[in-house]
Amino acid sequence: MPVLVSTLVCLLALWLILRSPLANRGLDLPNERSLHSRPTPRIGGLGILAAIVLASIAFRPDLPWPIWAALALIVAVSLIDDLGGLRAGIRMPLHLVAATTVAIAAFPDASWPFWLLATVTVAWLINLYNFMDGSDGLAGGQALFGFGTLAIAALQAKDPGIATAAAIVAGAALGFLVFNFPPARIFMGDAGSTSLGLLAGALGGLGVARNLWHPVFPAIAFLPFIFDGSATLLMRMGQGKKVWQAHRDHAYQRLNMSGFGHRNTALVYYGLMLASGLMALYSLQPDAGWAATAGLLTAFVLAYGMVQRSWNRRQSAVSHRHADDATQDPSKQ
Repeated sequence: MPVLVSTLVCLLALWLILRSPLANRGLDLPNERSLHSRPTPRIGGLGILAAIVLASIAFRPDLPWPIWAALALIVAVSLIDDLGGLRAGIRMPLHLVAATTVAIAAFPDASWPFWLLATVTVAWLINLYNFMDGSDGLAGGQALFGFGTLAIAALQAKDPGIATAAAIVAGAALGFLVFNFPPARIFMGDAGSTSLGLLAGALGGLGVARNLWHPVFPAIAFLPFIFDGSATLLMRMGQGKKVWQAHRDHAYQRLNMSGFGHRNTALVYYGLMLASGLMALYSLQPDAGWAATAGLLTAFVLAYGMVQRSWNRRQSAVSHRHADDATQDPSKQ
């Protein structure tokens, strides 16, 4: 029932938003990082959040109130950024405040080194989800599969609070995908993506604190986003690039630009998300070994390397072709 209610609320909210003056506010204009070619409303996160809030009021999941406070802070900061822009010097410290709040709420009896580690993890997830929200249907799909996996695991562990909360988020993501699956009519924007990142960290951490699952379980459940985002960050650092600048170096971006397009890129990642969710659930079995999980991670490494190598060869061939054309026609030099 929570899934159905949050799905329907999100559908209704987005339908209303697209028919209101809000649709012309905060348009996402194509830039050097974009994969879209036309201005698109980026306030779809409001529909997701409306569904989460209203369904949570109806079903009352058992979550510590500081997590709701942290979510409210993230929403406010990101909505300001969506509508008018906000400097990173202001945005990032507030992300850390929200992440610290979640860390302490999830692990109230932990030591400060553990809180520091948890804070960094949640802050990374907040920004990771924002980085990976760049192709139609991608971030909504990861929310559907990732939070759906958390809901199933919490239900199996007999924790109705986390199960309900995760199911509500998964349902909201499903409603959002109706409007965001390629070709997208609306984007979730920072208010949606950063909120989903915070909730992934919050619910994943609460599950660890309540002994519902091992610490690696949430990482496996959201592995397609975590791996692509983290591997790309490390790659850019190794190349001496400015990691905070907008770019199109993620595997999903290069897969999209290589001819897969939005729809096929989304479908490829849905397959990865489903495999990760199933592997995460398998890892909770008492007799589960880690060989299968290691195999999945190895497959991610190989697939990521193949996409990046293919892209580099493609760019090299284009550069050589342009150089040859310029040599043959001096007027192009």
